[in-house]
Formats: sequence, C-alpha cells, structure tokens
Amino acid sequence: MVMQDVGAFAAALAIGLSLGLIGAGGSILTIPVFVYLLKIDPLSSGVYSMFVVGISSFVGGVQSIINGLVDLKASILFGIPSIAGVLIATKFLSPAIPPEIFCIGSFNLSKQKVFMLCLAALMFVAAVRMLNPLDTGDQKSIAKNAPLVILSSQGFLVGIITGLLGIGGGFLIVPALFFWAGLPVKKSIGTALIIICSNCIFSFCSSYASMQLDWPLLMKFSSIAIVGILVGTRVSFKIQSGYLKKAFGWFILCVSFYVVHKTLVPVPPHLLS
Repeated sequence: MVMQDVGAFAAALAIGLSLGLIGAGGSILTIPVFVYLLKIDPLSSGVYSMFVVGISSFVGGVQSIINGLVDLKASILFGIPSIAGVLIATKFLSPAIPPEIFCIGSFNLSKQKVFMLCLAALMFVAAVRMLNPLDTGDQKSIAKNAPLVILSSQGFLVGIITGLLGIGGGFLIVPALFFWAGLPVKKSIGTALIIICSNCIFSFCSSYASMQLDWPLLMKFSSIAIVGILVGTRVSFKIQSGYLKKAFGWFILCVSFYVVHKTLVPVPPHLLS
C-alpha cells in the first residue's frame, strides 16, 4: 500500500511537470493513475482528474499570465466554445450513454470499458503528437489564412472530449493555438493552461455532486501536481523540452497499450481471490 501511494504521488509530480513544461500529456495520465494505482472506478476517476488538472493548470496559468505568456483573444475564441462543449458533454451526452452497451457471450461492453478504450485511443494520438514535433515552417501562412471558425470549432471539440473523458486536452489545444492562432510555442502552452483550467472547472462543477469524493486524497495529489507544474513552468525557460516531450510520448504510448490490455483481457479467476 505504501509503494502504491508512493507511485501515485510520484505520478502526480510527473503530471504537473509535464503540464508546466509542454502544456500537455500530464492530464491524460491522471485517470490511469487513479484507476490502476489508487483503485478508483474509471468514471469517478474522470471527475478526480478534472479537479487535479483544473487546480494545477490554474496555478500554472497564473504563473504564465505573470510571465506574459497568455494571449487573451485566443483564450476567449478557443475557451468559450470549449466550455460550451464541456457543458453539453456533461449534461447531455454522458448521461445518455447506458451503463451496459452490449453483451456477446462472456464479453460485456460497459460504459466504463468504452470510457477506458476511448482514453487509450486519445493517449495514442497524444503520444504520436509528442513524437512528431510541431512543424514551424508553414505556421505564419496557416495562421494568417485560418478562419476563426476553425479555432472555435476545435475549442468545442476539446470541450466535448474534456466533458466526456475527464482530460484537459492540452495535446490538442497547444497545436491548435500554434497553427490556427499563430502563437509562439511558449505562448501556446501558457494560453492552453488557462483554457484547460476553465474546462476542468466547469466539468468538475457539473459532475462532482453525483458522487462521493475522497477529498484528503484529492488535496494531497493536487498539491504534489502543483509543485510539479510550478517547477515545470520555471524550468521550461532554461531547457529544451523536445527531448522530454519525446520520452514522455513513448511513455504515454506504452500506457495506452497497457490500458487496452487491462480493459479487454479478463483477469483469471484465481487472481481475483
């Protein structure tokens, strides 16, 4: 149990570091940590994730504002549709999904399994994005000709994903701000933290009342993640994040396959006792 807690809180530090350094990746790991290390069910883990990611992104976002790394216009154009997506997902889409979707023989596809499989798919996409660095060659021309509706529609999509799966979506937000809003990488990361924070706050506030939460655990986990994001945002000025992004990308890729395996491969009965 002690080793389990140590692993979970080490992961919390890594989540904060990743958010602070590259604005992505960390939040997508919070749910696997809560599910597999802290043994919380997947749907509740999504709500726990929103609290941890929201409060740590808030701290990182404030630090980015102080450092002049937040674009207000882009955060509004992306953030308002994103919040709308969060509210639609939490209030209408998620409740409409039945607990049991279908059953074939001994295989039962539940809402929780679909949740974890969708998370694994997004982890795979996030890993691929991290392993392929942003191509800065055509950024200026793309941003200059990009209609605002594209930025807003991507914000809405990220909000839907956040509301359904409980992840911040930084791996989608940072490239969108970079290419479609024409922001520099550092400013894209700082602005993304503000958007992630607002999405997570709205998602958490519209979901947490339906379940009992372990507040002491949440506060401890969040405090460690905050330490990580403070260190990460400060260190990001001094180091190249490219190598870290690639290493983290490979790690998330491995975790995505692990999630698929744990979700689809049944545990032998003798291991359950």
